[in-house]
Amino acid sequence: MHHKFLLIIILLLLLNSGCSPLPETSENSVPEQNYYIQEIAHLHIEDALQNLPENTEIRAVWIPVMIYQKWMENQSEAQFRENVRQAFQNCSDLGLNTVFLHVRAYCDAYYQSNLFPSGAYLTGEYDPLSIMLEEAHAMHLSVHAWINPMRAQTPEKISHLDSRWILRQWYEDTQKNGTYLVNHDGRYYLNPAYPEVRQLIADGIAEIIQNYPVDGIHIDDYFYPTTNPDFDKQAFSESSASDLADWRRTNCNEMIKLLYQTVKENNPDIPFSISPQGNFDVNYHELYADVRRWSSESGFCDIIIPQIYYGFRNDTCPFAETAQLWAETVTVPKLVIGLGAYKTGYSDQWAGSGQSEFLTDSTVISRELEYTATLEGLSGIALYSYTSIFEPEQEVSALVNEEKHHIADVFQKNSAPDDTGAES
Repeated sequence: MHHKFLLIIILLLLLNSGCSPLPETSENSVPEQNYYIQEIAHLHIEDALQNLPENTEIRAVWIPVMIYQKWMENQSEAQFRENVRQAFQNCSDLGLNTVFLHVRAYCDAYYQSNLFPSGAYLTGEYDPLSIMLEEAHAMHLSVHAWINPMRAQTPEKISHLDSRWILRQWYEDTQKNGTYLVNHDGRYYLNPAYPEVRQLIADGIAEIIQNYPVDGIHIDDYFYPTTNPDFDKQAFSESSASDLADWRRTNCNEMIKLLYQTVKENNPDIPFSISPQGNFDVNYHELYADVRRWSSESGFCDIIIPQIYYGFRNDTCPFAETAQLWAETVTVPKLVIGLGAYKTGYSDQWAGSGQSEFLTDSTVISRELEYTATLEGLSGIALYSYTSIFEPEQEVSALVNEEKHHIADVFQKNSAPDDTGAES
């Protein structure tokens, strides 16, 4: 409601201010002052519909591409819209305010693109991102377009693409198949060693921002898919670098800086966020993602969302200690902590003595939410994933539903006014 009052005040001030005489106008032109007023109104209306007020706690959920098979495949536009509307209603009812929508998972597009082919699950003649944005914003949910920057398609799928797509062109080019585009374990990945590759990823982000009113751009942890030196052997041999690991980290840094710069050049008001793995060592030594640098220097991201998908009793990365380490490390971007809701009801295979923690306990994620509320400087949380929370497998549904109620209770408690009437 305060947005409406603010807009009225601005309009009245502008209309009654001592402005200089209006310039001469043609019959069909809009007077400069009226045009300015219209722009101010448009901006504030857009803010009211799309963007969270500054300092609002982010309560997000990832909506991964796999669910699109159910939402889109052989579904009419009306059916798709209803599927999306119900999903966003579920998010809103739980107390979430942000969704990370998978729009490019395999160098494909669930939107209108001139750079990437349509995603395989899209079988209808409609624009899914436009519909998802309309429905999300109608419920005052913030929408961040989520892409995987480097992961592409299988050889079979790329070989059937139309020749107008750059992926197919690189696939057919003997100089670029194996360099720009590298096959690893039966799937192609983009190689960020080459400026042309990094530019394609950046151009894809620019295309989204220029054509859709998204509230943010988001990438996850799919960086280098392997430590095997054969992945980029030629590019490394042609470089002047002597250390493969440092060289790969430099390539990732250059890619991330370009993506950040692209977001800011196209819309400086929306955030660019990165969701690396929760383990610093894995990021640095296996994925070649220098997340400590991204967390402590400007120019890389606005929000960092580590995937702290661990229980309190995890032997390698116990949740509380890991979350505290991230809180101490992240000094420049905002910190949002990713929680592994998908583990509820299942054995945590790599947790050591904490392997059974999620198996029977319906309070792990809600207790983690309570713990994160004690961390200084935290800007919110993100849950992985929508399907795990709202459409769990039958064998774990009872436990997940219990946990879902616990999560809602924590959100409600953290949103309740304190004794002074202020928001807690």
